[in-house]
Amino acid sequence: MMTAKGPLRVFYIADPKLLMCCDAVPIIRHRACLTHSLITAYGLLDKLKVIPSVSASEEEVRKFHSEEYVDFLKTAEVNKEDVSEDEFGLGFDCPVLENMWMIVKQIAGGTLTAARALVSRETNIAINWCGGWHHAQRDSASGFCYVNDVVLGILELRTKFDKILYIDLDVHHGDGVENAFLFSPKVVTLSLHQMEAGFFPGTGDEKSIGLGKGRYYAINIPYKAGISNKQFIHLFESILYNLCEVYMPDAIVCQCGADVISGDPLGGANITPEGFKSAIRHVLNLSKPTLFLGGGGYNKINAAKLWTLVTASILNIPLSPEIPEHQYFPHYGPSFELEVTAGLRKSENTEKSLDDTIRSVQYNIEHLAVLLGKK
Repeated sequence: MMTAKGPLRVFYIADPKLLMCCDAVPIIRHRACLTHSLITAYGLLDKLKVIPSVSASEEEVRKFHSEEYVDFLKTAEVNKEDVSEDEFGLGFDCPVLENMWMIVKQIAGGTLTAARALVSRETNIAINWCGGWHHAQRDSASGFCYVNDVVLGILELRTKFDKILYIDLDVHHGDGVENAFLFSPKVVTLSLHQMEAGFFPGTGDEKSIGLGKGRYYAINIPYKAGISNKQFIHLFESILYNLCEVYMPDAIVCQCGADVISGDPLGGANITPEGFKSAIRHVLNLSKPTLFLGGGGYNKINAAKLWTLVTASILNIPLSPEIPEHQYFPHYGPSFELEVTAGLRKSENTEKSLDDTIRSVQYNIEHLAVLLGKK
């Protein structure tokens, strides 16, 4: 990343209001502050250009979300007693929040701020660990997600970049983003995720390939519980480079859901941050303008560790394995180490099951190549 004036700095989106709004979602309370504090404690802010987020406008939120849903978000807090269970997706996993409309606009604004930095060419890499809410649908909340900032960010990038590759590394299928671009030949959605009976959201098999003009532009790579570092990277690299040779994206959005890390209470994978960093290196190898976003991650300490390590990896800076003393230092006991080790869970994925998945996905990519005149 060089310009005539010298190296471009990596843009990092953070400010007290954005952190507060992200932390207001009950399932991940304090996670944003834990992450930002650990990144700060390691001295990484000195190597980043820290940019405060600009809250999204109502008009910007409406670029994806329906008029009825936006109107509901604006009034749900006031009419909380009248909100029925599951109305617009509000319910057990998406309760009505205090200041909900403000939270929605701020979370959306964080990713829009990052996307604009890429559109303006001020940087080639922008990071927003408060983003990545990939389950929200056009007209409803879902899976702890009230607004799909990912979709809004992609739409902003499309004002400058013709073809976008969306990579979803969260343990759950990126259904909201895939649905948003199901008919679009301008966005390829590539999702690696655990898929089995009863595992949320229950979508994203290899046969889900998009519709209409978007047929073959949705790429799904499902795997079974217990997937290891080696298996995860094998799946990813077997698909990524071949896909990019065919599609040749102009910009990339990478959702880095930390629930794929071993020990997540809502996950089932057995991946470590070191393994995840290997996937990030493959993304960086593509040398495209890239937006990195957060996502799931319900072991909040492990999420903070992962996103700190990924930030350092993007900057190509090694980190001490010992957690520095800072405001949240006691939360990292008893080991006070940055490492997250793999668990003892045996992988249900076999060499055959992985190869079958790769073969099926490669077949779909070959069809995409035909559509694009590459075959």
